[in-house]
Amino acid sequence: MDIFLQFDLPSILLGSLAALACGLLGNFLVLRKQALMGDAISHVVLPGIVIGFLFTHETSSWAMMLGAGGAAIFAVLLIELIRRIGNVEPGAAMGVVFTTMFAAGVVILEQTGTAGVHLDVEHALYGNLESAIWLDAYSLSDLWNWQVLMTLPESIKQLFVVNMLVIMFIVLFFKELKISSFDPLLSASLGFSPKWLGLSLIVMVAIAAVAAFTAVGSILVIAMFICPAATARMLTDNLKVQLFISGIASLSAGLFGYLLAAFGPGLLGYEFSVSAAGMIAVVAGLQQVLAMLFAPHYGVVMRRRRQRAHASV
Repeated sequence: MDIFLQFDLPSILLGSLAALACGLLGNFLVLRKQALMGDAISHVVLPGIVIGFLFTHETSSWAMMLGAGGAAIFAVLLIELIRRIGNVEPGAAMGVVFTTMFAAGVVILEQTGTAGVHLDVEHALYGNLESAIWLDAYSLSDLWNWQVLMTLPESIKQLFVVNMLVIMFIVLFFKELKISSFDPLLSASLGFSPKWLGLSLIVMVAIAAVAAFTAVGSILVIAMFICPAATARMLTDNLKVQLFISGIASLSAGLFGYLLAAFGPGLLGYEFSVSAAGMIAVVAGLQQVLAMLFAPHYGVVMRRRRQRAHASV
């Protein structure tokens, strides 16, 4: 039990909290038809993350989060500038900006001597979920010991704080986010600024992206933003219920994804494990596939059954 608490539980917590923070915000990206914004943000924050790391030399620092937030705001302004001056569509401007900034982040990472020390390209792409350890935990009673809980890895405590911020943001601005997501013109007529709400959402997405950076890396963050939200969207038309379902889907993807990665190959007779971050993304994708097939109202199977029932009448 002590081995599970020390080596497996921290990774499960890290992956689940990362998935939850991204999954909750992903609901509004999906509703706004900005699903690729999560992909873009997960790329453009890399230069900010690297610059923040250069100041602190810690992979779980708030400087990295501030750098990511600044990079996200700069990217949004740059996309708008290119769109207006270059007279190109928003999708093209977004593609230019996020690929350029991601490449710039990789170049800075390699040229500053940072790569290969604590933060490298592989870490940036795939995360470092398995490195989370909690050596002060020896029994289940330690889960209720406040002093022992305070010795959890900093990345877990940071993600817990980020999840609280995300939940507070959604609770405080739920009405505004809901109206602006479905009808921006109505939102503006009621006195809510869609632009400021959109910018606030992007900043929160950037914060969640950099907090999840240590767990799943910048490439797989997109699955965490989109899959739980898209899964929940297939199952309900109620936004509050959708948020709840996406939270459950996120946490279950983090839990079962890690367990399958760590113990699945061993149960099949292999002596190796697979990437936990990758398996979490796979589980999130499988959840969406199951929802697409078997959702009560929008699932392919149920739709075909209704069509056959109507045809037989």
